[in-house]
Amino acid sequence: MTQGGALALTMGDPAGIGPEIAVAAWLQRQQLPPFFVVGDASAMTQAARARGVEVAVLSAPPGVGELPAERLPLLPVNAASAPAIPGQPDPANAAATIAAITGAVALALSGAAAGVVTNPIAKSVLYAAGFRHPGHTEFLAELCADDAGQAPTPVMMLWCEELAVVPVTIHIPLAEVPRRLTTASIVETGRIVARDLAQRFGVARPRLAVAGLNPHAGENGALGAEDAAVVAPAVAALQAAGIDAFGPLPADTMFHARARAGYDAALCMYHDQALIPIKTIAFDEGVNVTLGLPVIRTSPDHGTAFDIAGKGVARPDSLMAALRLAGRLAGASGAARP
Repeated sequence: MTQGGALALTMGDPAGIGPEIAVAAWLQRQQLPPFFVVGDASAMTQAARARGVEVAVLSAPPGVGELPAERLPLLPVNAASAPAIPGQPDPANAAATIAAITGAVALALSGAAAGVVTNPIAKSVLYAAGFRHPGHTEFLAELCADDAGQAPTPVMMLWCEELAVVPVTIHIPLAEVPRRLTTASIVETGRIVARDLAQRFGVARPRLAVAGLNPHAGENGALGAEDAAVVAPAVAALQAAGIDAFGPLPADTMFHARARAGYDAALCMYHDQALIPIKTIAFDEGVNVTLGLPVIRTSPDHGTAFDIAGKGVARPDSLMAALRLAGRLAGASGAARP
């Protein structure tokens, strides 16, 4: 683990399930790598006390050996916040939500935290408070900009033990995908995925299966020209760069068990092409991993779930999987717990 630090877990939107699943994960901390929470003290204390847990408010990021044994470790943010009411999102809490993310990333960049695990945010709530980024991932990339102000290119990978998928285009309307999908974007995504699979996941020679855009990968042009004109040249460029990429492949035959055994990650052309198979295989245990950043970042693969927040039914499975994967990537999976 980097410089002996623990993982920094952000609270997410305080009106969502983030605070309560953070507490639920902490109650199973013996099964997890060391972590502390970054968030609003009032919201986290409220969630903790609902489960009979006391909070230890920290004045500095803790080392692994400095984590309190019997109280939830919380590094509070210095930002105004309204009282959080579960299930009732409030733009007045946006500053605290953003401060938690900003603080956690800063800790990871400095080496004071081994990595960042983020609980879900609600973009609509942040937009109402003036948030100008398209989403969580883009904000993280900006926070990781270099001294010249150049932000890295972030890549979203959804991961479970059985499957890793990467959508090249993400949160855009399906009708926009053929226009926005380019050979260059596929190549850049594939390069980042191959690099991080090798450097962070320890895959010696990553194998990338590249999905076609159209049914049957275009059926030799009968079902669309994009696979031959856009996707195939990207596969050739990745191969020319020494990356073990192959395709375009018909997406409907890529995700059964025998096919999955033949690759380390699937590059998919649009959001649902990637997310439907992994959520079918691992709905409760899928992890969102951001590749391309100078820090480790994982997140549970679900949203704020305002409809069940505060009802005591939210499951921490995906968050726990995100913590485990972040610890694994940081080399911390075997670290001792207090």
